[in-house]
Amino acid sequence: MDNYPHNAQNVVAMSDYQPETGYAAIAQVEAYWEAVRGARLLPKRSDIDPRGIEQALENAFILERIAPGIARLRIAGSHLNDVMGMEARGMPLTAFFMPAARASVSDLLEVVFQTPAIGTLNLASSDGPDRTRLEARMLLLPLKSDLGDVSRVLGCFVSKGEIGPAPRRFDITSKQVLNIAAGQPPMPATRPSPAVGLPPLTNVPRAGMSEGQAPFAPKDPKRRPTYLRLIKSED
Repeated sequence: MDNYPHNAQNVVAMSDYQPETGYAAIAQVEAYWEAVRGARLLPKRSDIDPRGIEQALENAFILERIAPGIARLRIAGSHLNDVMGMEARGMPLTAFFMPAARASVSDLLEVVFQTPAIGTLNLASSDGPDRTRLEARMLLLPLKSDLGDVSRVLGCFVSKGEIGPAPRRFDITSKQVLNIAAGQPPMPATRPSPAVGLPPLTNVPRAGMSEGQAPFAPKDPKRRPTYLRLIKSED
């Protein structure tokens, strides 16, 4: 669970963002992050108010960098639990990927934290017995901690298709990196590699949750509620 400062300025209307079909949650989270960032280099972790991403909470997550190339989930929406078939909170981000893709994910995490930069991954999970092919997208938006270091990420993960038997793990089909500078829109750092079977990235508007660690546990038959909850106040 997260305790937020419920400042009105951190609740931004998202009615004008234009999402790509199937990836509305990604567009909302990205537009919210950019709106909260304003002219600063990065927003702080404590700036993030779940009311600003109300329609994307089940897809949202928070990462903490714990070592070079390693970041674990401090907060995980219910969609991530569904994909893994268990509680995702506390897992390393690389747990969502096939072994051959994990080094690339670790490298991208370091670029996101150190540059800083926005990272976007187009993903695919192959079909198999009782499984259909899944297409997915993951967005990584860097945040400063309250100490001022860039060690947090606001992320969003959306998969398209029937999840089927879990866990589902993904290969990278393309990626995009956008470098960030204060007072400027994010700029491309690398040319995105061709996507295989996935739509190309589109240009969308760019614009504190307490974090206890939970042990890994098999998923209950009933759907787990998201750990990102909308908290309404009377203010």
